[in-house]
Amino acid sequence: MGFCCGASMIGTIGSLRQGPTRVHNVPLFYCPVCHQVEVHHAVRDEFELLVEYALEDGAHEVNLNEYLDPQKVQEWKEHCTSFEEDNPETVLREQIDMALDLSRVAKALEDEEWEEQLKNRLRVLSRRLIRFQQQRAENK
Repeated sequence: MGFCCGASMIGTIGSLRQGPTRVHNVPLFYCPVCHQVEVHHAVRDEFELLVEYALEDGAHEVNLNEYLDPQKVQEWKEHCTSFEEDNPETVLREQIDMALDLSRVAKALEDEEWEEQLKNRLRVLSRRLIRFQQQRAENK
C-alpha cells in the first residue's frame, strides 16, 4: 500500500508515459489529494523491464497486462484500501473515514505535522465529495 499526504493512496489500473512510450494496464497507486502516482511495487520490475524493451524497440504503445499474472493483479486489487473501479462516492467516503481515524491517531501521538496533512486531506476530499454529489443531483 502506498502512502501520501498523511494517508493511503487509491489503487487503480492506468496508463503511464515513459518518454515516447505509453504503457497501458499498469497497477498504480495515486493520491486523491496531490495526484502523485506510483507504480505498484509488486509489478515495478516488470514495468521497468517492459519500458526498457519498448524504448529499445522504438515502440510507442505497450501493454503491461500481457506480462502479468492475472491472479497477482487480482490479489493486488483486493489488498488496496480503496480501488478506483468502485463507486466514486464510496471511495471518497472511505478515504474521508480513514483520514478521520488517522487524525485521531495523529492527535493522540501529538504529531502536529501529520495532523495538518490529514486536515488538508480532509478539506480536499470533502470538497470533492460535495462536488460529486452536486453533479449527481444535477444529472438526475
